Amino acid sequence: MASTLEKFIHSLDPRALPRVLQIQSGIYFQGSIYEMAGNECCLSTGEVIQVIGFKIKKLIASICESNEGSQTSAKVELPLNFPGLYKVVADKTPYGSIEDITRKVSIGPTRFGHPCFYSPEDIQLANLTIKHGEQITFNSVEEVDGMLAVSCGVVRGNQAHSFTLPLSQEGKFYECEDDQIYTLKEIAEWKIPKCRNRIVKLSHTLQVWDSSNPLPQDFDGCLLLTPVYEVQAVMRSRKDIVHILSDLDVEVKDITDCYDIRSFLQPLSLEDVFERTSKEFPMVAEIMAGPAGSQSPNNLLYTGKEIILYKKYQAARVLASEIRSDSPKRHFLIPMSYKGKFKRRPREFPTAYDLEIARSEKEQLHVVATKAFESPHKELFSVSVGDQFLVQQCQTSEVLDEGRKKLVDVLACEQILSAGYKRVLLPMYLEGGFVEVIHDKKQYQLAEICREFPLPFNVKVSIRDLSVEEDVLAALPGLQLEEEITDSYLLVSSAHSPVESWEVPVYRSNMLVHLLSRDTQAVVPPGTRTTVEEIREEQYYMVRRYENQSLRPPPRPPKKPTVTPKALMALPEQGQSDGLQVPKNVYIETTKQWCSAPAADVSGLQVSCLNDLAHHENKKDTSRKAALAESRVAEVCPFGGWEHVDIKKLDDKRANPNSLCKLI
Repeated sequence: MASTLEKFIHSLDPRALPRVLQIQSGIYFQGSIYEMAGNECCLSTGEVIQVIGFKIKKLIASICESNEGSQTSAKVELPLNFPGLYKVVADKTPYGSIEDITRKVSIGPTRFGHPCFYSPEDIQLANLTIKHGEQITFNSVEEVDGMLAVSCGVVRGNQAHSFTLPLSQEGKFYECEDDQIYTLKEIAEWKIPKCRNRIVKLSHTLQVWDSSNPLPQDFDGCLLLTPVYEVQAVMRSRKDIVHILSDLDVEVKDITDCYDIRSFLQPLSLEDVFERTSKEFPMVAEIMAGPAGSQSPNNLLYTGKEIILYKKYQAARVLASEIRSDSPKRHFLIPMSYKGKFKRRPREFPTAYDLEIARSEKEQLHVVATKAFESPHKELFSVSVGDQFLVQQCQTSEVLDEGRKKLVDVLACEQILSAGYKRVLLPMYLEGGFVEVIHDKKQYQLAEICREFPLPFNVKVSIRDLSVEEDVLAALPGLQLEEEITDSYLLVSSAHSPVESWEVPVYRSNMLVHLLSRDTQAVVPPGTRTTVEEIREEQYYMVRRYENQSLRPPPRPPKKPTVTPKALMALPEQGQSDGLQVPKNVYIETTKQWCSAPAADVSGLQVSCLNDLAHHENKKDTSRKAALAESRVAEVCPFGGWEHVDIKKLDDKRANPNSLCKLI
């Protein structure tokens, strides 16, 4: 049965691709124009096309009186990069089954692809009952015992429960309210269900209104969004991928079941190629749709180019992120063959628990407190800004809590004083702030760092990679090496002039090829070029999904159980995350500048000045003491001085700590 192209695409399940369509009623333009703005605009009656994919190209928006969808304005066209941040209004129409949800809602590995639903009725599982109204998070679609199911989770209190729901599970499932904000592009990619429109509310505008803005001035209401898809298709008469907008005025008929699909060129994604057996390599292919921009090494992979695919394999990379206080951060995948060298940079630790995770047998961790903390137990140490510690080990200690003795986890440290060392115990839940003091001046290769130190690890490029024309890492003020990963690659070279080969990432290269029948003579690949790959934020979260879970630290301990009035100044304000954000004050902001600036040479600076600031004040006036210490430490103690203390003096417990002053 014939239908409009728009109706067909809106109801098409991506898992059913590819589909063969016959044009029942074509559309024509006068003259010789065949395509317009990169999209096909002429399709003749009787023509046959093979649809291989589709994505949202733009959005048609109408202003709503309320979040119920009443339209009060003419339709306007919004590009996906239209500025602004939006909240998604929950859909009031229920879904009839889990399969209905999976067919219409995007479920994927990133934080955008975890939609939440609730059922008005209890759902009884084998070992768990999902209560009515309880928020169910859909994480992924998986195969369980040969059948497709959705991996789900609910959170009760502080405990997460995981379970699966089969696609055959029926009932009413309503979308939960979403308090996150999104760009239009994020909404288009993840938050518009198939066969449904989406209502969004403008949360924050990102530009000053002008006459070119299709929305009214000072608009802060709701928009009804209707997607227009770009259809990717293959035509019998052409070797490239054609793009057709779904709102093109043509009627189509699905003839997949009665048509020989092999008469079309068969486009293969790099994932399809990677699934082939190793015995089928090497193979020759022609690129039907090349990767965009920086995804292509030296822009040598373009549509129409013939390439040789030598082999498939797994390769190690180090996931790294730019160190900066604001966002967005840049993310990179660094190959082990990177020839640059790194110097260490100070790490910041929001809690004592983070100090325990970072503790290493290779060297003693030396830190400076950047935030005050008053312990609720007299057996444990109260921290002042500027206190310096050598971290030793985690242990348990007995404290008196409301008249009862109990054991708590503590971190044993040595406080560095002007006249020696003092053994102290820090509560593991201490929410303070610490900055590492670096004594190591050595320059490291990437492989050395991964072998000798636990990740994450802060570094800066000290010697750039001279084997490449431009080293993107060398210009960064700091870099955090987060974790080692293993990723999938294809080794590729030009078919006509195989001077060098490149590693092409399988899951991050949006490239389509079709295989050529001729054999390749070049069995041995030429020299391989590996490069640092900069990845987008959504790709960054995709990569982290495959990390080794056993290497991740256990959950951070709970917050400090009781808060005394004196300790209020040292705790995060209400609404801040659990120790994940460093407080914004003079000392911290100055410290960030120190971390990114060259080391300063400050002669005659006494290490004991830090402790004098903290301990020579009246203990009863805690607030004044912390504020004064923060101000004076930021004024007289540039961070560069702390980086160059002689570690040998610290290791020798018999040495006078005052001798450190000569080295700062």
